[in-house]
Amino acid sequence: MVPFFCFDDRLLHGRHASGPRTQFLLECLQDLASSVPLVILRGRPEEEIPKLARRRGADELHFTADVSPFARRRRLSDLDCVGHPGLNVVDDVRSIETQGGKPYTVYSPFLRTWKELPRREVIGKPGMSGEADEIPALADLGLEQEVSDPRPGGEKAGRKRMHDWIRDGVDEYDRRHDQLAADRTSRLSSYLHFGCVSPRELESLLPADGEGSIAFRRQLCWRDFYHHVLYHFPGNARSEFQERYRGSIRWSYAEEAFERWTQGQTGFPLVDAGMRQLGREGWMHNRARLVVGSFLTKDLGIDWRWGERWFMRLLIDGDEANNNGNWQWIASVGVDPQPAYRRIYNPARHMERFDADGDYVRRHVPELREVPDRYLAEPWEMPREVQEEAGCVIGSDYPKPMVDHKAARQEALERYRL
Repeated sequence: MVPFFCFDDRLLHGRHASGPRTQFLLECLQDLASSVPLVILRGRPEEEIPKLARRRGADELHFTADVSPFARRRRLSDLDCVGHPGLNVVDDVRSIETQGGKPYTVYSPFLRTWKELPRREVIGKPGMSGEADEIPALADLGLEQEVSDPRPGGEKAGRKRMHDWIRDGVDEYDRRHDQLAADRTSRLSSYLHFGCVSPRELESLLPADGEGSIAFRRQLCWRDFYHHVLYHFPGNARSEFQERYRGSIRWSYAEEAFERWTQGQTGFPLVDAGMRQLGREGWMHNRARLVVGSFLTKDLGIDWRWGERWFMRLLIDGDEANNNGNWQWIASVGVDPQPAYRRIYNPARHMERFDADGDYVRRHVPELREVPDRYLAEPWEMPREVQEEAGCVIGSDYPKPMVDHKAARQEALERYRL
């Protein structure tokens, strides 16, 4: 067996190019190369892999099957190609069907079927030895790191996180996973995306009983569901799943407003905290992802594809299927059957519910640290003397809110009324 990795410039510098995610990938490869004689290639895989096979006398290519449109377009005619499961909890999300023989487009019935599917046995890592090729630096690939405090990549880090969380976090997951400051999520999404942690093994290690395990299995199923959807509807990668919204919604393309959103300068504390966490860590709490996505698409009316692209630029766990599915979900144009008004989130009310003490906002938006609790969700309501006492004058130390949420909500409902 000749393990290798091929850097493809079409991905490195394509529409989902990402310095932060590529740096995490490089750390994963460094970790892998410490125990596997990894061969490093760079170029078009359809050209470089057959060259390697000829040099090593190989006639088969084994790989983990993927569902993305780009992955499915790649072909190698010189070798027998053998796809293997591993990307998902279940072996083949592509083959799951409704009783009518069609792909699922609603999560709940998919979950019911998914739970009953057989699971493969977890296979251990093979033992290998030998010298690995040198792993390139991020600059060698023409990219740069854009986040200041990312988590480390690699199987060692991923497995440690997995075992720590199963021991200390999963039991409370159902009760606390939405609490922003406590952050009782698994933080395993990046390791799952890059194969440092097996989704099948992760599921197998969860306690058999308990509401925390049940809730977390549902999240693993969401991941499989969006892979299933993208496989059967590859057009989702660029267009709305709901045909009635394709070209009919008058999206905004206001660059200045989008820039304020990307920099966490909207004047809405929870939105700004989420966006600044993304810029600092290359990751964002899922509850915050929903709030910032709702704000971009509903309050600002900006095309969901702009948000999807920004997330894919900075997210270390950026996965085309899941990122696309979640953006279409919050923009009310995807497989989610709920009406648009159900996905218009009030940032202040969400903060009061999921960051009641304001710890998350104060951590990521330091100019608001001295603002009294009663005004933290809506700091523009502070009297002038309170602003000055807190060292946070609205419009000077912290921006005024970009929009009036109540008015923006009405405008959003009009946009979706076809």
